[in-house]
Amino acid sequence: MTAELVRGQNHPLSGTRLEIRVSAGGPVVAGATLAGADGRVSGADRVAHPASHRLPGLEVSRQAAADHRLAVDLEALPEDVHRVHVLLALPTGAGGPTSFGALAAPFVAVTELDGAEIATYTITDLGVESAVVALELYRRQGAWKVRAVGQGYAGGLAAMLHDQGLEQAFETAAAINEAVTRGMARAVAPPPPRPAAVPEPPR
Repeated sequence: MTAELVRGQNHPLSGTRLEIRVSAGGPVVAGATLAGADGRVSGADRVAHPASHRLPGLEVSRQAAADHRLAVDLEALPEDVHRVHVLLALPTGAGGPTSFGALAAPFVAVTELDGAEIATYTITDLGVESAVVALELYRRQGAWKVRAVGQGYAGGLAAMLHDQGLEQAFETAAAINEAVTRGMARAVAPPPPRPAAVPEPPR
């Protein structure tokens, strides 16, 4: 039976290979950080995002979209990782909404690989925030659980990453935004012009 979580509630995870599915009212960036037992992220190489979409035990989307699927293999995570924070952020400079309050509440689900839902969480009460920690997967006494977090940041990705102790928070946030901007520009690039027809020579 699916556990419908509210903010702060947790639920045990029995399996180790999971998907985290995100549905939002518009394009969002989905990422994740790998943190130690103290909740701190030791370096930019522990942040999965569109420009660095694959880390040991974790894979995220390479573009901004309204729907995402993140793949997690808890057994493949580094030994010193005790927490996985799932992050959502609005793309900057894309001409879209600048705060989650302008969108429908994001919905996240932790599922088995076959799609069976383990736990779900609808992130409500967001206003001026442009980035949010949606979920936390955490290890305690050898077992993994998921917690509904829903902590938003009006300062965006940089403020969120700084709060998790990442020294390169602003540089990493800038790299993520640049990668997303490039990806969105490619997605809407106009088709190349058709070559002019060359008239056939008279026979």
